[in-house]
Amino acid sequence: KEPSGSLSADSITIKKEVANAFVKRQKRSSLYEWYFEYYKNPMEQMHERCENYPPCDYLSDQIGFSLAYNRFFG
Repeated sequence: KEPSGSLSADSITIKKEVANAFVKRQKRSSLYEWYFEYYKNPMEQMHERCENYPPCDYLSDQIGFSLAYNRFFG
C-alpha cells in the first residue's frame, strides 16, 4: 500500500490462470479471416500513406481524404 492507504497499480497482481479465465484470445476460424488480419485492403494502405505524410494528413482534415490524397500522391 502507498502511504495514503490506497493500492498502487504495481501492487495489483493476478495469477496467469485467473487472467486467462476472463481474457480469451480470439481464434481465427477460417483462412479468409486469417488473410484479412494480416493483409490490408488498398484503401486502408492509402489512408496510412496519407496519415504518415504530415501535409497530406493536415489537408485531409481540411478538404477530405480523397482530394488530399490525389493532390499529393496522384
